[in-house]
Amino acid sequence: QVQLVESGGNLVQAGGSLRLSCAASGGMIINRAAGWFRQAPGKEREFVASINWSGGSTYYADSVKGRFTISRDNARSTVYLQMNSLKPDDTAVYYCATRATCFGGTYSGSTEYNYWGQGTQVTVSS
Repeated sequence: QVQLVESGGNLVQAGGSLRLSCAASGGMIINRAAGWFRQAPGKEREFVASINWSGGSTYYADSVKGRFTISRDNARSTVYLQMNSLKPDDTAVYYCATRATCFGGTYSGSTEYNYWGQGTQVTVSS
């Protein structure tokens, strides 16, 4: 069973930056696509960013494009989300996810992912 643990969430002022990390147990994120999603209070979970198994391909939601960067370090079985120029609308619980199948591309649908972390809270104050 894959376990994903997110960290790095915090309270930050608008315009600030945070880096989220997602560590996978047993190296189970290696050779698998990964994604970040977020869920704000009263809203549905939404896609933020995805990275393919090698790190060579990434895909972003329009709302974060140019501000967020997804990356991975397969040697550390960790996926990151660098968030810059944060806005109050970015306030949410952020979840990382990965797939059961290896390789493939990037995926923006939550149903494409099989394993999820517990989430980390990001709060952006105005």
